[in-house]
Amino acid sequence: MKKLALTLSVIAAMSAPAMAADDAKIVGNAEAGKAAAALCMACHGPDGNSPIDMYPKIAGQHEAYLNKQLTEFRLAGKTGGAQGRMDPVMLGMAMPLTDQQIADLSAFYASQTGSENPAAKADEHGKQLYTGGDVNRGITACIACHGPNGEGVELAGFPAVAGQHVAYTKGQLEKFRDGQRNNDLNGMMQDTAKKLSDEDILALSNYIGSLK
Repeated sequence: MKKLALTLSVIAAMSAPAMAADDAKIVGNAEAGKAAAALCMACHGPDGNSPIDMYPKIAGQHEAYLNKQLTEFRLAGKTGGAQGRMDPVMLGMAMPLTDQQIADLSAFYASQTGSENPAAKADEHGKQLYTGGDVNRGITACIACHGPNGEGVELAGFPAVAGQHVAYTKGQLEKFRDGQRNNDLNGMMQDTAKKLSDEDILALSNYIGSLK
C-alpha cells in the first residue's frame, strides 16, 4: 500500500509542471499587438474602428472575446470548417497566428476606444426587442446578455455590441439564424436569431448601432 502511494506521489509530482504549463494563461502585450496589427488595418482600420461597414469594429471589444474569435477562425482553417468559425477572409489571416500573437492582437484592440455610429437609426421596434424581447414569440431580450448600453459581459463571454456597423450586425444575425455561424455559447444566439424576421433583424441592428 505504501509502495502504491509513493508511486502515485511520484507520478503526480512529475505531471505537475506539465499541467501547470498547459494551464498557464498567455498574457497579451498590447504594444506587440499593435505591431502585429499592420495586416489587419486594411479591413479594421488603424485602431480597430473599421471604416468599411461589412467588417466589424473591434476597438474596445473584450479581450477574451477577441481571443476566442481569432482562435476559432484559426481552428476552422485547420479543420476545413469542421470546427471553429468559418469566414473566408479571416481564415487566411488567422491561420499563421501563434497563441501569443492572438493574445497580443486581442490585448491591442481591447485597449482601443470604439467609435460611435451616427449612421444607425434607432426605432421603437428595435428598442423593444433589445430591451424587452417578445414573450409571445419566445424572443429573449438582448439586454440580458449585452447590457443596457451594449457593453456586454466579458467574464460571461458576451461581446460588446454598441456602435457596431448596422451591415455587420445584420449579417451576423442572419448567419446565426441560418446556421452559417454556430460558435455562440450554448447556441444562445442561434436560438434567438431563428425567431427573428428580416424586419426584426434590421431594427435590432440599427438600435444596437445607435448605442454608445
